[in-house]
Amino acid sequence: MLEVAGVDVFRGESQVLWDVSLRVGPGERVAVLGSNGAGKSTLIAAILGAVRPSRGDIRFRGQSLVGKRPYQVARMGIAIVPEGRRVYRDMTVYENLEMGAYPLRARAALRESMDRVFSLFPVLAERRSQSAGSLSGGQQQMLAIGRALMSRPEFLIVDELSLGLAPLVTQEIFAALDSLGEGITVMLVEQNVEMALRHSQRAYVLESGRVAREGRSADLADDPEIRRAYLGL
Repeated sequence: MLEVAGVDVFRGESQVLWDVSLRVGPGERVAVLGSNGAGKSTLIAAILGAVRPSRGDIRFRGQSLVGKRPYQVARMGIAIVPEGRRVYRDMTVYENLEMGAYPLRARAALRESMDRVFSLFPVLAERRSQSAGSLSGGQQQMLAIGRALMSRPEFLIVDELSLGLAPLVTQEIFAALDSLGEGITVMLVEQNVEMALRHSQRAYVLESGRVAREGRSADLADDPEIRRAYLGL
């Protein structure tokens, strides 16, 4: 579904990504792991059209994304749950979810999508009239995921889901994502390596802008170097 092939990306005069290649098949859940400064955010920006690769190609369902604007990428069926949640704090939960249904194909199914989000996160249904800014951090993360799902994406990028959340809340939200099944392809971009490997089928490890490791998540979780460098074991 998504293929990143030999991508280099510069930020100003500094090169951030070096010959990055990865693929995500339909229905897969793939993790992209790495510490701060590894290049994860730049990779997301390149996929979404916020920055343009200087070399290589990014293809979604066989169509190149290079040169497309972010709104065009969104219309193709790619949605993001951004780092830091970025909900509209002064708007209600319901209004935030409505904003997610901006693509034309999503508007016709707004009610169906809303029911799906409320089924996935019942607390949002209970607080639909509450301002988003009054929610807890975990509830705001649920809202950010729900807002992305309202666009009825085929491909969902989840950026740093666990950031700033208590472990139990993180587990609850990961479990909700697992319940989506194979209807939505998911790319988890995470610093929480242990959780990401537990909730993905395959993973890529970015180090200093390069793909340093790739493989089945279960295999990487047992890799002595990964365990030592990222899991503290």
